[in-house]
Amino acid sequence: MAAPINPVASHNLPSFITAPGETDILMVVTAVILAISVLMFGILFLRLHSLPERMAHGAGKLQFEIVAVLGLIALLTHIHAFWVAALLLALIDFPDFPGWLGRITAAVERIAGLKGAGDAAPAVPDETALDAKHKAPALAPYENASRPARQKEPTHA
Repeated sequence: MAAPINPVASHNLPSFITAPGETDILMVVTAVILAISVLMFGILFLRLHSLPERMAHGAGKLQFEIVAVLGLIALLTHIHAFWVAALLLALIDFPDFPGWLGRITAAVERIAGLKGAGDAAPAVPDETALDAKHKAPALAPYENASRPARQKEPTHA
């Protein structure tokens, strides 16, 4: 049985006004939209916040750990300067000084005739020494195997 409408109330009620005791569809739809919006905003915020870390990790940067820590500090403290610093560090390419210095050290030791810890040739048994003469010489790690060796000019020889 439907309750009679109060004579003072307007007879043209909007469709979103529900009768007492019925489910408010508009409130349910609004709650679902609000929950989905908050979830999507949180995912977007965390993806944006981890952008410097993903950039540094994807490029294999040496400073990845520093970028990750700065991103975590920025997330927990809400100080945006840490996030900007992490983004700048993720974008900068630092030169590989340890690699260059290691190759220079190996070359100097080879020139001086010293045996380095990791660069010395292992002792080869006599049976394989004969086979090694017929094989192509091993290239140093920094030499390009696809490039042919250049001939020196007679004036420089």
